[in-house]
Amino acid sequence: MGAEADLVHAPLLTYASMLSLLSLCPPFVILLWYTMVHADGSVLQTWDYLRQHGQQGLIDIWPKPTATAWKIIACYAAFEAALQLLLPGKRVEGPVSPAGNKPVYKANGVLAYVVTLVTYLGLWWFGIFNPTIVYDHLGEIFSALIFGSFVFCIFLYVKGHVAPSSTDSGSSGNLIIDFYWGMELYPRIGENFDIKVFTNCRFGMMSWAVLAVTYCIKQYESYGKLSDSMLVNTILMLVYVTKFFWWEAGYWNTMDIAHDRAGFYICWGCLVWVPSIYTSPGMYLVNHPVNLGVKLAIFILVAGILCIYINYDCDRQRQEFRRTNGKCLVWGKAPSKIVASYTTTTGQTKTSLLLTSGWWGLARHFHYVPEILGAFFWTVPALFDHFLPYFYVVFLTILLFDRAKRDDDRCKTKYGKYWKMYCDKVPSRIIPGIY
Repeated sequence: MGAEADLVHAPLLTYASMLSLLSLCPPFVILLWYTMVHADGSVLQTWDYLRQHGQQGLIDIWPKPTATAWKIIACYAAFEAALQLLLPGKRVEGPVSPAGNKPVYKANGVLAYVVTLVTYLGLWWFGIFNPTIVYDHLGEIFSALIFGSFVFCIFLYVKGHVAPSSTDSGSSGNLIIDFYWGMELYPRIGENFDIKVFTNCRFGMMSWAVLAVTYCIKQYESYGKLSDSMLVNTILMLVYVTKFFWWEAGYWNTMDIAHDRAGFYICWGCLVWVPSIYTSPGMYLVNHPVNLGVKLAIFILVAGILCIYINYDCDRQRQEFRRTNGKCLVWGKAPSKIVASYTTTTGQTKTSLLLTSGWWGLARHFHYVPEILGAFFWTVPALFDHFLPYFYVVFLTILLFDRAKRDDDRCKTKYGKYWKMYCDKVPSRIIPGIY
């Protein structure tokens, strides 16, 4: 593929954004942690410190990776890798790749999720390991993850050149693009260990749940009780992550796995950005317990669960539609659909069904609306004293709007006239009647 063949935005904008994210994301993770934990959640307080101390201020803030941090990461990663390999699971086939390959997975995410949380809580309950240690070394852990994951991405880049796992691998001819977007679509170690399933699901998403529980325990041990705001935040996050693992096999059909290659964008993002940024509202609440009151807490909890359910039902609806080849009911009726054909890179002609009713008749990416709202509801227990807890909501909105555009552009190239027919039938991209 050519160096600029798969770029969605203009080349100059693409290169600038890649270099900016490569250079700015690591220090941002540290600054967010420092602000949440040591600067009372105040961006202005952190800004004043950096303004007074300049570059040396960032160096002083940045914690050095310690042996304790590396041990925690190594034990957690080894435990999740072992669960991924050893726990039983149903055989699941992924979608056919552009090169005509069909990846095979072992769906044991729910079991791994239950084992992880039960083990973690059990270690705390029986006094074997106190999760507050993780919180107390959080900056060191994030620092170690930043550097360790960067090295891991270099490994993926080299592996893509010298030992690719499938014919879906390839170089763009540009080092920056290859490192940022990745070389391989389905990189594996051996035949059974899928790297993207590990980084995205078993390390990244699992750490979201583990850290949510950690923040709860830290607040409980610091204040002797749990605030209702922390309880609402933790419940909603755990409901969302539970939903994810319940639907994990469906996730393997999404852009993250089936279209985005294993590079800095996906793998560093899941190894570092997810544990630090996605969990940040709970990180803030540890030292900022808010008393919502029963009525407001219940309202936020119910609204958040409803949004998470709708997000799940959107994915379930499309998954059931695909599983039955369109022979199912959508909102009590036979589904409206478009039969689209496309050609793989090997010249094979394939067909796909595009659902145009139910949730998917409202907008082409309507499922992003309840996902963004769900994130808002598990953040709003922090109320509005500081902006930083809402960074994840803002980031998620930008991410999903960009992803919707990338997905539309990819589908337009893949399906051609059939995609135009689909857009004519479902004109809204995300928000019905607005965008």
